Amino acid sequence: MTRHATAIRAFGVAAGGIAVYSAMDAIMKGLSIASGAYAAVLWRSLAGVALLAPVYLARRRPWPTAAALRLHLARGATGGASVVLFFWGLVRVPMAQGVALTFLAPLIALFLAALTLGERIRRAAIGGSLVASLGVLAIAAGQVQARASGDMVLGSLAILAASVLYAGSLILLRRQAQAADPLEVALFTSVVLSGLLLLAAPRFGAWPSASQLPSIGVAALLGSISAVALAWAYARAEAQVLAPVEYTAFVWSALLGWLVFDERVSPYTVAGACLIIAGCLVAIRGPSPGPQTEAAL
Repeated sequence: MTRHATAIRAFGVAAGGIAVYSAMDAIMKGLSIASGAYAAVLWRSLAGVALLAPVYLARRRPWPTAAALRLHLARGATGGASVVLFFWGLVRVPMAQGVALTFLAPLIALFLAALTLGERIRRAAIGGSLVASLGVLAIAAGQVQARASGDMVLGSLAILAASVLYAGSLILLRRQAQAADPLEVALFTSVVLSGLLLLAAPRFGAWPSASQLPSIGVAALLGSISAVALAWAYARAEAQVLAPVEYTAFVWSALLGWLVFDERVSPYTVAGACLIIAGCLVAIRGPSPGPQTEAAL
């Protein structure tokens, strides 16, 4: 299979993973409304470990290397904080608006790569960030026009913070996916997340009701399928190739928000999402720049 064909296949698998993850988002929003985001993420993560661990053990895979374990720990911690903040915010804002704000993550990842990997920030990235900033302002204007409550504003700020952390997890995912197979990535990310959340479970956690168990199981299954799909795709294509697939989540979130929560998508949210997407596409176009040299500093 040619490199181009592999990239197309990876893009398709990633698109499927995003669709599945969007369905999980809708279930998790319902669980977060009922029990709180912390408890919902905790029980979904534990259910994910219960689903994936038997499969991993049955394959008799070797224990992860020390380097892979460090990546699993780093991404589990970063992604875990991002997920809790995201679902805490999603309880307070419409799904489409919350997902639109997460589209900043690929753009933020470019700047994080400059800080952590020594890559030069290109003019396109700066221009793209300005366009995307207009998108955030458009969404904020929609909140002002709708006289959004303090809770909705806090929810939007939490999702923006989650986007920064998610950007970091995207950089780690690329390295993680190259160091381990997709099943290992999905399992150990859930293991790390579950372990960290259990530390504060006595204070912030809550036992799920019997009626919530099926939803937790389905959310864990969908989350595991999505995690494996995305890890598989990121192992076979560059992040800049797969970044645009994240934007398909807006369509799914708008549809599911309407069907499940009777949410309406405002023109401000649509305009903001389009500007953020345009900014990200401007920023990631063209070849990746090389690392900085002393002469360039």
